[in-house]
Amino acid sequence: MELKRTLMRAAVSRPGVLLAVSPGATRQRLAVEAELARRGWPCASGPAEADLLVIVGDREGEAESEGGDWESDWVAGLWQGIPAPKARVWVTDPERAADALDSGLADLERGEHEDDHAHDEHHEHHEHHEHHEHQQNDDTAPHSDHSGHDMHGGHHGHAGHDMGLVEGLPMADRADDRDGLRLDVLHVPLGPVLADWPAGLILRLALQGDLVQEVTVEPVTAPPSPYPPFWDEPWLRTAAGEHVSRGDAARRLCAAHLDSLGRFFAVTGWDDMAARTRHVRDRALAGATAAELTSLVSPLIRRAQRSRTLRWLTTGLGTLPAEQAHQRGVTGPALVADGDAYGRMLVWLDAVGRSAAACDVTEALDAAEVVGPRGRLDTPIPPSKALLDSLPRLLEGTDFACARIIVASLDPDLDELTHEQAPRAVHSHG
Repeated sequence: MELKRTLMRAAVSRPGVLLAVSPGATRQRLAVEAELARRGWPCASGPAEADLLVIVGDREGEAESEGGDWESDWVAGLWQGIPAPKARVWVTDPERAADALDSGLADLERGEHEDDHAHDEHHEHHEHHEHHEHQQNDDTAPHSDHSGHDMHGGHHGHAGHDMGLVEGLPMADRADDRDGLRLDVLHVPLGPVLADWPAGLILRLALQGDLVQEVTVEPVTAPPSPYPPFWDEPWLRTAAGEHVSRGDAARRLCAAHLDSLGRFFAVTGWDDMAARTRHVRDRALAGATAAELTSLVSPLIRRAQRSRTLRWLTTGLGTLPAEQAHQRGVTGPALVADGDAYGRMLVWLDAVGRSAAACDVTEALDAAEVVGPRGRLDTPIPPSKALLDSLPRLLEGTDFACARIIVASLDPDLDELTHEQAPRAVHSHG
């Protein structure tokens, strides 16, 4: 019992954090991720592994919209899935990320002590009940447990079956496959909250076996933001008439691609590389010189380019020829790559190397250069909207295990969909 309490306290001191990021909150997310890395707190892949729910984004997102209530729809669902002791905090100001995490830790510690007290009372009652029961039964009789738990502590209850759920997944329908056989069709939602997943993206997949048969893209409804998307900010400010240096734009581009690469490495299972990449991203955003950044990105680029495993895992996935990309309005790295997920990663790596070397340039950014990390910003369709529109064709017919790699290789930024285009000048947020 004492060992269990010690383990619980150790977990509380280094809690698993589940990030729930709303579209338009990239700046806040980056601040939270940097602080988590500094503290060594792990990010949870789902509610069952989490202790602390960190909701990232403006509280305007709580307002009801056509898509439902932001808080009650999915944040409340995440909260219910986290086992106690648990806590949740909301980060709206990137400058207060550390304070929010401190507050969450304090709430966890209070909850842990309350659980200890409740557990002590339950344990004392259980010992008394057990002693009374043993006086009435033969000690050698086989013990039959009808409490609803299996040998591993799992539940045999039927909660959720009326809703067509089994272990959180929808029940399968039936449909014909290409051979005329009747196969199960499983409808599976991905998002909006997954580790290493574009904030606010929901994909609804229809699976037959391990193959993705149909894909529907549903961005989370979020309030429009008057502020420019964080990654596109230098180019949009320049287009609005502000002075932005080429070095500042190169620094933002370098950090944006490092952020995308961090997701890409993480979903391929290369966690160490993902952590290193995010560290360099944070150094870029913190103002590291071109010399320092170049010394940091060069070994990352070489390591990724030389990885045979990474090439084997990602070659041939999500092939998007340049001609088709152009027809769909795709610009930027996905158009330049003219190929698969591996090719898109190589384009990012090349851009990271060039932009890291240019981040100290002081001359003004040309107002005609309105190409952000995902593509051109002077078109009616945001670059990430074209990427989202391309996802169904790239995912349909692929193996389910490859879906997240394909999504990460495009890394659409849903902040671009929340930005209110206005004729007035664009001002820096924060």
